[in-house]
Amino acid sequence: MPKQKTHRGLAKRVKKTGTGKLKRSRAFTSHRFHGKTKKQRRQLRKSALVSASDMKRIKQQISAL
Repeated sequence: MPKQKTHRGLAKRVKKTGTGKLKRSRAFTSHRFHGKTKKQRRQLRKSALVSASDMKRIKQQISAL
């Protein structure tokens, strides 16, 4: 059976941390900020970790990283 290729689209959006967790950027940050509060905009700038329920599936897709 051939090796599984890295999902290149996902690899551009996710980075591996030193402890092996996956870091991602937040959604809802491209436009329409007038409908969001100042607090919400500030918190959207920060990066987040991939949730535990998605971790196994995403790690398989970026196995080459």
